[in-house]
Amino acid sequence: MSADVILVPGLWMPRAAMALIGARLARAGFRARVFGYRGRTPLDANVERLTRFVREHCDGRAAHFVGHSLGGVLVYDTLARCPELASGHVVLLGAPVRGCHAGRRLAARSLGRWLLGACAGRWHEHEARWPRREPLGVIAGTLPLGLGRLLGALPGDNDGVVCVAETEVDGMVDQALVREAHSMLTVSSRVAALIAQFLRSGHFA
Repeated sequence: MSADVILVPGLWMPRAAMALIGARLARAGFRARVFGYRGRTPLDANVERLTRFVREHCDGRAAHFVGHSLGGVLVYDTLARCPELASGHVVLLGAPVRGCHAGRRLAARSLGRWLLGACAGRWHEHEARWPRREPLGVIAGTLPLGLGRLLGALPGDNDGVVCVAETEVDGMVDQALVREAHSMLTVSSRVAALIAQFLRSGHFA
């Protein structure tokens, strides 16, 4: 039987944004299910919705998780808060679990606060520590091309929206840096191959 993989897109992105990753994972033998949500709604509400989605669609089976950007933050927060939720391997793509420099800059403007909605508070600096036994892998982009750069230079290596340092989680099993911009992480064939490898083995190598 194919293993279930729950795919969660980023802020402002439709479910279709994860279609290419889903198709590539299907060819690798996984069964992908995409969770859609409204990023401007409170994160706690989306944690509850994702939890219900997993229970309804996976029937108690442990599913793998892949989340991009805010979707990765949502995956991380859901699994950290719900230790009873069955999980397989977990991959976060350009997910600013430690907070987001570009997001804080955007939230300083009235239009930015409206665009971010109730998720704005999640972009403050946070500690990030993986509390589960299931392996967590982190993929971060290092091609600094993205909307975040329009608000000013970003510190350190970044993908144009999220800094590499903002994606790092204490307790992660493995990390892969790829020469991709933030929005391209979900369409990169190399990223899809890395995800498939991690879901199979718990490592990118």
